[in-house]
Amino acid sequence: MNGKNITWANHSKRKPMSVCSQSCSPGYRQAQIKGKPLCCFSCVRCAVGEISHQNNSAKCTQCPLEYWSNKNNSQCVLKAIEFLSYGETMGALLAALSLFGGSLTMMVMCVFFRFRHTPLVKASNSFLSFLLLISLTLCFLCSLTFIGRPSEWSCMLRHTAFGVTFALCMSCLLAKTIAVVMAFKSRRPGNTAPQCSVPVQRTSVFVFTSLQVLVCVLWLTLAPPIPHKNTAYAKDRIILECQLGSNVGFWAVLSYIGLLAILCFILAFLARKLPDNFNEAKFITFSMLIFCAVWITFIPAYVSSPGKFTVAVEIFAILASSYGLLLCIFAPKCHIIVFKPEQNKMKFLMGKQ
Repeated sequence: MNGKNITWANHSKRKPMSVCSQSCSPGYRQAQIKGKPLCCFSCVRCAVGEISHQNNSAKCTQCPLEYWSNKNNSQCVLKAIEFLSYGETMGALLAALSLFGGSLTMMVMCVFFRFRHTPLVKASNSFLSFLLLISLTLCFLCSLTFIGRPSEWSCMLRHTAFGVTFALCMSCLLAKTIAVVMAFKSRRPGNTAPQCSVPVQRTSVFVFTSLQVLVCVLWLTLAPPIPHKNTAYAKDRIILECQLGSNVGFWAVLSYIGLLAILCFILAFLARKLPDNFNEAKFITFSMLIFCAVWITFIPAYVSSPGKFTVAVEIFAILASSYGLLLCIFAPKCHIIVFKPEQNKMKFLMGKQ
């Protein structure tokens, strides 16, 4: 009698097994079949992002925010973290274009320094030309700060470095354009308008750039960019990005650069037909057309691009506009200096030959 009681007690402790359904393995949950007894059920696979790690689970469990289900839906694993890195093809290509652009700019700087006493280099305002080449080098190199794992310092550096270097670049071009216009006006008979002297040019560049520095300082002080884990865009991965902190600060930086570019374009366009064999204003006009076209197309592409492609679009805009400025403004000068030295004479530049 005691043996029978023990046997019955052991059987009563076991989980009842269904005689009309197979056991559900991990990754599945039980779902009752309508119109059949409660012990009859079907096995339904857990939804993506949910798991069950036991046999015959009644329900699936949702994975935590930074985790995702594996292929079998039997356990939660860490989500993949996505950002534009040097190790992937796109990141490596953009980094190579950035370094090549910086190296090319430094080569142009060496050519200008080697022929700094020639009429062409002097006529193109050697101080502003060297300052413009330095700012272009920084523009190329600042794109490297956008590649790699975002950190607190890199997020603050990438946008402010971009804003200040491009403001310096546009300030140099604006000062060069003003100097060209005033130089030709002072040559007209009976015109007493003074030329734009070197101290005035340096002061204007300093003032125009300082305004952008002030905007960046306010941005970093009030609401600086910070690293952010974006889990809303993609459910199966975490997009590590730099949150702007203040959209007003970001668009204020872009708007100021755009304002300087538009002013430079208007003045260069008005001065494009001034009489001279080497009128720099027409090259500045063409470079500003490319610059404005790149950044006008950047805005919709930046807003609509997902994840790491947002960063890639911004880097591409920086590189495309920098290459446009370098090639449009300095390629014709280097061509004359290196391949046509007979045109690098004051008589030719003044239109007397």
